[in-house]
Amino acid sequence: MTRKRILLTRRWPEAVETRLASSYDATLNPEDRPMNVEEIGRALRDYDAVCPTVSDKLPAEIFSAPPQTKILANFGVGVNHIDLPAAAAAGITVTNTPGVLTDCTADLAIALMLMLARRLKEGERELRAGTWAGWRPTHLMGMCLRGKTLGIIGMGRIGQATARRAQMAFGMDIVYYNRTPMPDARLADLKAHALPTVDAVIEQADFVSLHCPGGGENRHLIDARRIGLFGPKTFLINTARGDVVDETALRAALRQGALGGAGLDVFEREPHVPDDLIAFPNVVLLPHLGSATRETREAMGMMAADNLDAFFAGTAPPNRI
Repeated sequence: MTRKRILLTRRWPEAVETRLASSYDATLNPEDRPMNVEEIGRALRDYDAVCPTVSDKLPAEIFSAPPQTKILANFGVGVNHIDLPAAAAAGITVTNTPGVLTDCTADLAIALMLMLARRLKEGERELRAGTWAGWRPTHLMGMCLRGKTLGIIGMGRIGQATARRAQMAFGMDIVYYNRTPMPDARLADLKAHALPTVDAVIEQADFVSLHCPGGGENRHLIDARRIGLFGPKTFLINTARGDVVDETALRAALRQGALGGAGLDVFEREPHVPDDLIAFPNVVLLPHLGSATRETREAMGMMAADNLDAFFAGTAPPNRI
């Protein structure tokens, strides 16, 4: 029996690549070179499956020619880089990898909060620059997380995990906004208060952490008007998707001192990060590391492989979008 031809657009964990190569006619990307839109479009006409990542772009136009590809097994939970209606119209199934990256992304959101609250980036830079003059009572004074209010935008798996860490480890108060009402049973272990709007969360919170999908109605959910609600002691945390925040408006607000700072793991035009954003001392920047643990990345790849196996066996993939 002829093995199905699959393409991995980027380098995946070795154990996952080994599994896929044993089951499929797999084309790997050992140099980890990003593929452009035209290359991915050609792949859709040559492969039975394409396995993209968040770094790839799959706009509507690449689905215009009749594809050979029948499934996009996405490596990651977010799929706003794929034009889902166009893929569906072309008869392509799309799957993702939810759940397995919940804990590590929540950990990173908390890490960003701590770095901002305790001014750790500023201290580390001072030490490395050789300008630290020794301990003194008023040097780089930050703030405690205990007793502060964390506002969650998007109370899904990652939002809940972040809230639990913040409340149980640091004693933070939790307010949140979720587009659909949350069943009480899912938040039974949390003292979390639902608010009716995103604006209300921003107005009550000391830290606002974003955990909603990107694209669509969520593009620039945090726009200039909402950034204006933050106040000079409120911090923005984004481990969701870069386009949820109007980055131009955020930079303008930071220049004006209109918010306390920001911790960003994602950016609107990745991998481009504006120079002035890099220069702000009250901004912590990470290179999209939310799911970057060995355990998580391997689990994501294995879940994508499970989706492929189920699809080609003629059964429903467990994580079909």
